[in-house]
Amino acid sequence: MKNAILYDTTLRDGMQGENICFTPEDKIKIVKRLDDIGIHYIEGGWPGSNPSALRFFDLAKKIELKNAKLAAFGSTRRPNTKSEQDANLIALLKAKTPVITIFGKSWPLHVEKIMKNTLDENLAMIEQSTSFLCEQGREVIYDAEHFYDGYVDNPGYALMTLDAALNGGADTLVLCDTNGGSLPHDIKKITEEVYESLCKKHNSEIKLGIHAHNDCNMAVANSVSALTAGAEMVHGTINGYGERCGNADLTSIIPVLALKMKVNCISMENLKKLRALSRFISETANMIPLNNRPFVGKSAFAHKGGIHVSAIMQDSRAYEHISPELVGNRRRVLVSEQSGKSNIEYKAREMGIDFTAGGMNGKNIASSIKELEEDGFQFEAAEASLKILMQKLTNQFQSLFSLESFRVTIEKDKERPCYSHALIKIRVGSKTVITAAEGDGPVSALDNALRKALTKIYPEISNMHLVDFKVRVMDGRDGTASKVRVIIESRDENSIFTTMGVSEDIIEASWHALADSFQYKLSIENNGHEA
Repeated sequence: MKNAILYDTTLRDGMQGENICFTPEDKIKIVKRLDDIGIHYIEGGWPGSNPSALRFFDLAKKIELKNAKLAAFGSTRRPNTKSEQDANLIALLKAKTPVITIFGKSWPLHVEKIMKNTLDENLAMIEQSTSFLCEQGREVIYDAEHFYDGYVDNPGYALMTLDAALNGGADTLVLCDTNGGSLPHDIKKITEEVYESLCKKHNSEIKLGIHAHNDCNMAVANSVSALTAGAEMVHGTINGYGERCGNADLTSIIPVLALKMKVNCISMENLKKLRALSRFISETANMIPLNNRPFVGKSAFAHKGGIHVSAIMQDSRAYEHISPELVGNRRRVLVSEQSGKSNIEYKAREMGIDFTAGGMNGKNIASSIKELEEDGFQFEAAEASLKILMQKLTNQFQSLFSLESFRVTIEKDKERPCYSHALIKIRVGSKTVITAAEGDGPVSALDNALRKALTKIYPEISNMHLVDFKVRVMDGRDGTASKVRVIIESRDENSIFTTMGVSEDIIEASWHALADSFQYKLSIENNGHEA
């Protein structure tokens, strides 16, 4: 296999994932990003399912794609209905996409028990629906739903459904592991048998595809197995979003094909956009990115053990299977109680810090960090705070504001939920600034008050937002007097950064984390070095 065709179904199958929803306008933005990176087919949704889907296809008619073909998705005609009178098929044509993907049943269990249909009528539905759409000049992709389960149960009938689609003129047959329960060796064996059988029977090369779900955590492996067994098209979603446990993750499939298998599917230049695309889809879906997602996750190339760091400083191949830059990611060295001086020296260089300043060295800094971690800090989870600490230890920290005092009050009455007020007094240079603000909680109120105080002086912080807030009780044996660790995640249009505060008082810990986030944002605006 020298080429693979990438088919993205984030906007349809991905949206079936729990808590994932895209507006029509969101979907248009995603289509443009998918097209830009070089995806070959983009499935836009089911035009007959809801008004939002119809609006998307209306908007899509106004954009011009340079790499991808847009596909509308739907089912075969209903039982005992003429194709030209079927509302679903008519809606597919009205979407006016160059490609239409329809699905039909491959498994007698679904045909007879679930649909209450006959096996013969199911075959007629597949062939006639495909023929009708092909006659309208559309490229037709046929999704053989539940194919692998159907083939195991009744291989003869499963193959008959594919024959029906081919007889109707389908351009590509996609074999679906809809329940996500198949294993790679079974996928490979069945795909090989199907490919050989169809090519022999129809006396021509047949274009096959694979559509895998992830219920056994095998979707990527199953997809790759099918591609080595004769399939050419691979379906998936960005970040593996989808119903139940999700779909095959294209952010893993694409680099596996391009880098590991040397298959033509995407240019090396576009491959560098993969991590940014992953983050964009997460942002648009309002989903927190998984740090341990292979290739594109924040932790995919993170190193913690001192021996590992010492090794990659000599040759990154020692503990990295690819260069992170190939997929738009970057190497990260974590600093924690397990760190040695190699971690510190690497991290300092990465952050643009002279770790020898102020009479310090890697060993001194590592020792200071370990003492703080004994006291409850955890710098591997808050690299922005780590940078500030290392600057302080080496006398390179320039504070752009300092706290004089703050006061937080919380009010509750029977008519409304709790709400908070914060009054802060800070010093910026020679000026004293006093501001007040409200918030949904004490941390929100402090954030709003600090932002209000600083924005007039540092307008660049206006695009920074707090996006996640975590509290960890260090040791609950002291009850309400226990020390807590607060971790705050903030982001701007370019990056995500994490800061931390530790105290017996949750508000004070929150303040330290908040203050570090603003100090860090202002520092990268001034010198450009990120954690």
